[in-house]
Amino acid sequence: MNQGSITKNIDNFIATVTFEHPLSNAFPASLLQKLVATLNDLSQDDTVKIIILKSAGNRAFCAGASFDELLAIKTQEEGTRFFSGFANLLNAMRLCSKPIIGRIQGKTVGGGVGIIAACDYSFATVQASVKLSELSIGIGPFVIAPAIERKIGTAHFSELSLSGAWHTSDWALVKGLYTHTFKDIPEMDTALKSFAQKLANQSAEALCTMKKVLWENTEHWDTLLYKRAAMSGKLVLRESTKQILKNISKK
Repeated sequence: MNQGSITKNIDNFIATVTFEHPLSNAFPASLLQKLVATLNDLSQDDTVKIIILKSAGNRAFCAGASFDELLAIKTQEEGTRFFSGFANLLNAMRLCSKPIIGRIQGKTVGGGVGIIAACDYSFATVQASVKLSELSIGIGPFVIAPAIERKIGTAHFSELSLSGAWHTSDWALVKGLYTHTFKDIPEMDTALKSFAQKLANQSAEALCTMKKVLWENTEHWDTLLYKRAAMSGKLVLRESTKQILKNISKK
């Protein structure tokens, strides 16, 4: 089975990291691990000042967690370990010494919304709607909640998570999840290239220091996100949740 891939390209102090998976750029555990390792390496790379995080293709940005792997979870330990994959990624993003710019070309669900929220700056198209549907399958967006709340506030996170509905790119822009939105991918990429090149001309030390300032008061995530992973790991074992996941996987 294709477990997806992570590729990186470094040019003029800008590292472009691309994740890809045939199922709408979903994240099996192995792909999460690869992305964490890539970000950790780039954090220590003196030839890099800025990281652009993007997904492959011109449709969905990210479909969140792998449903097949969710279905395969049999124990609390396995569940906690699976959801810790997103905890590991969010912590890698916040601890990375380089600012991370998100490039969001299309719709995003679940864990992918957390990834967007953990970016330091974001460019998106008007097609880039977002949705948190975890409650509808009997779990919740517990691991990614701190990242999303930090970016858009508790009230808007509550709206997004409790409604379970799609929210437009305009909504995401107004609430602060996106920094800029554009009518299409070419327009977005032109603006992104210009911004990244401008930022890459700045002092590496100043950028690193700015990154630390942006993430002040999140040190407790080192433990919080894994406690949240255990919550999801427990709920995913419920028979009702398993049945919902099976029904979805058959569609």
